Amino acid sequence: MQYAIDFGTSNTVVARINEQGVVETVSLDGYSDLVANNPPLIPSYVYVQNAVTEDVLIGQQVSDRGLDRQTGRQIQEPRFFKAFKRGIGAQVAFVPELDGCEVGFELVGKWFLRKLIQQLPDVDSLIFTVPVDSFEPYRQWLGNVCAELQIAQVRMIDEPTAAALGYGISGGDERVLVVDFGGGTLDLSLVQLTFGQGQMQSESTSQRRSPLGVLLKWGDRLFNQSNDAANSSSNAINSSVARVIAKTGQNLGGIDIDNWIFDYFQRSLGLPKDIFKNSLVMRLVERIKIALSNGESFTEVYFDDQNFASYELTLTRSQLREILEQHKFFVSLDKALSQIQQQAMRQNFDWESIDAVLFVGGTSQISAVQDWALGRFASSKLKFDKPFEAIAHGAIVQNWQLQDLLYHSYGIRYWDKRYKRQNWHPIIKAGQTYPLEKPVELTLGASVAKQPSIELVIGELGETDVEVYFEDDRLITRLLDKKQVAVQVLNDSDQGRVIAKLDPLGEIGSDRIMVFFQVDRDRQLIITVLDLLTKQNLLEDMPVVQLI
Repeated sequence: MQYAIDFGTSNTVVARINEQGVVETVSLDGYSDLVANNPPLIPSYVYVQNAVTEDVLIGQQVSDRGLDRQTGRQIQEPRFFKAFKRGIGAQVAFVPELDGCEVGFELVGKWFLRKLIQQLPDVDSLIFTVPVDSFEPYRQWLGNVCAELQIAQVRMIDEPTAAALGYGISGGDERVLVVDFGGGTLDLSLVQLTFGQGQMQSESTSQRRSPLGVLLKWGDRLFNQSNDAANSSSNAINSSVARVIAKTGQNLGGIDIDNWIFDYFQRSLGLPKDIFKNSLVMRLVERIKIALSNGESFTEVYFDDQNFASYELTLTRSQLREILEQHKFFVSLDKALSQIQQQAMRQNFDWESIDAVLFVGGTSQISAVQDWALGRFASSKLKFDKPFEAIAHGAIVQNWQLQDLLYHSYGIRYWDKRYKRQNWHPIIKAGQTYPLEKPVELTLGASVAKQPSIELVIGELGETDVEVYFEDDRLITRLLDKKQVAVQVLNDSDQGRVIAKLDPLGEIGSDRIMVFFQVDRDRQLIITVLDLLTKQNLLEDMPVVQLI
């Protein structure tokens, strides 16, 4: 059976198509939080009972035992983890140590997903949703987690693109802007939905089409099935198409707002500094933030059992707005919206032709966010009614074809003689659709006499204006004044970076090989290498890395 997993910073949602052909949210006994008026969300919590034996509790198990609400005297060492998704793939200097073991965020995330997936019945195929701004290491981490669990097929789709499909819009062609604002990220995606007659066909018909999303892993058994599916899909003239026009992302979410509110209380009430380690206080802060979505003011009382002091935590909507303004929250929202508009303009897209603006993620429920939206779009276009399930439900839909674009640029590493340091030369620019219309060509020569091989280090090129770091046991995201280049090296290993063995050996002074770069329909970077001396192909259509 195939499942879709929306692994979120605050909550995780699992969806599947049931026996009646209806998309449903999966409730996992003991793991799901069955709160009234909410779908069965799985809190993205991990409590490490023993790091050596990998004995952990996840989701609602943690809350039911009160392990997410410990106070100062109960805490001997930090075994409770939340918001760990944000640290996966990030360059965080500090790594906690428990039971003599280093417990990094990748390990915590693996424990969480492994226990969750093991609870799913008859799973042979998974679709993961990922933030727009995520880099290759995060995608690779997902694949590695599933490889250990022997999952035959794993796919990936952008979270906001999945939300566009999961919001339940039907009939006619629609242009939708998705604002995915969760606990850890803000992602925007502009999607053209072109409906074909096939969208109303039966489940058996939809399952014959090729699955949605980018392939991460393909087992032999499912490989043959999917080849049949692809052939069937190519003959379906009425299939529906989701075309991504523009997308952008930021490392900004509800966790940041919680930290800002906490800092406000610490300053205004004079809370002791070591209260940072108190997970109960952060839970109270989160409850205050959520309550302000429905009321003008809310109060929680905290008793510090170390100092035997009580604190009244009161916040109003206007105070929350001031806190958001102080941290340039609305500036960040406008910046993301402007980036989407600029990308759309380059494709001659009429901004006024947007049919709907779909909001997903818990942070989208904050009144200040909804007021911001009302100031920029007609109220008739705004939809806030499916904040938690739209992404997972859209990911499991199988009667769509996806036409997407590359979010990051990709380049090769070279020695910059002018600045005497390594630098990066772009070969594929962000925003290009795939497969590429024609391969990108690059000519290379030997750099030393009698050179036996030519190497090529490929990197994923992006920019970031955030810094992720620990402060008193809190994972903090800080906005930088200027953007910095962010590069993730994709093939820097002894085997991975060698692309051409030269026979005869290479000599300085002449071009020796020509490299052709192509991105296929599954976003794989493929290279062909032609030896200009022997006129022979040294490599032909060889996959190098999976692009995200």
